[in-house]
Amino acid sequence: MQEETSLKIFSGNSNNPLAREICQYLEMDIGDALVTTFPDSESFVRFNENIRGADVFLIQSTSPPANQHMMELLIMIDAAKRASAARVTAVIPFFGYARQDRKDQPRVPITSKLVANLLVAAGANRILTMDLHAQQIQGFFDIPVDHLYASPVFFEDLKNRDPENMTIFSPDVGGMKMASAYSDVLGCPLGFVAKRRTGASTVEAMNLVGEVEGREILLVDDMTETAGTLTAAANLLKERGAQKVSALVSHCVLNDTGMERLEQGFLDELITTNTVDMEVEGLPIRRLSVAPLLGEAIRRTHTNSSISSLFQVKGF
Repeated sequence: MQEETSLKIFSGNSNNPLAREICQYLEMDIGDALVTTFPDSESFVRFNENIRGADVFLIQSTSPPANQHMMELLIMIDAAKRASAARVTAVIPFFGYARQDRKDQPRVPITSKLVANLLVAAGANRILTMDLHAQQIQGFFDIPVDHLYASPVFFEDLKNRDPENMTIFSPDVGGMKMASAYSDVLGCPLGFVAKRRTGASTVEAMNLVGEVEGREILLVDDMTETAGTLTAAANLLKERGAQKVSALVSHCVLNDTGMERLEQGFLDELITTNTVDMEVEGLPIRRLSVAPLLGEAIRRTHTNSSISSLFQVKGF
């Protein structure tokens, strides 16, 4: 009789706290692996325990520094395959390079597709990720991709808010589908900000559509890096009489510019998740943990159970 495949979870260096939370949820120890860097900046990986025939999950967000974290993940996958793991699942809570998903100008790459090819070539059998910037990236892979949504975590946090005085806003037209899903579940009116991007890190908010005067506004987006879109929208909303402006984003990948913008006070609160490990002290940021959600998805993947039943909203 064939023995049940053992579950093993290992973490790269991008988000160790999240990996440990996931293991705590699953009531198991995190795997023993060395993931380090040589003095010449080359990455090195060694598994310090037997993983032959195991169902291995490698947790690594490809957040900044994206290239280093990506290489760590690729090398971990290769090391696991060469150590005879039965199956290797790359758990990527934040999927970097997701914004480079198409040719929007001449002579540029489709880097998301390249990253997908690299992960498959390294030996990954499955991908488990959350709130991709562009959902079509799932189709870049020739292996199964389980795409999770942070929405259950956000819905639980927002359930006690008064929907009578809240309007859900998308900071741009492209995010209307996601904002509409939140609006439907929470029972709030919907609006959007018409914007014009003047550069890679600069946004000029132009106009808005929706109920604003005297209301609490919740901006919904998948990620923020420079906070340009969110702060420009918040500034415009407050000029039009909004009582309070909060933002809800799945991935907070703030750089120095983004932190400076949040300190200006246009946004009263930024609600996000812990898919990216970063220091938020002194900023109006509240982080919610997606460890139980990722942990349950890992458990169900290991036992070949349904993952889609976890979600009230099936897609944005």
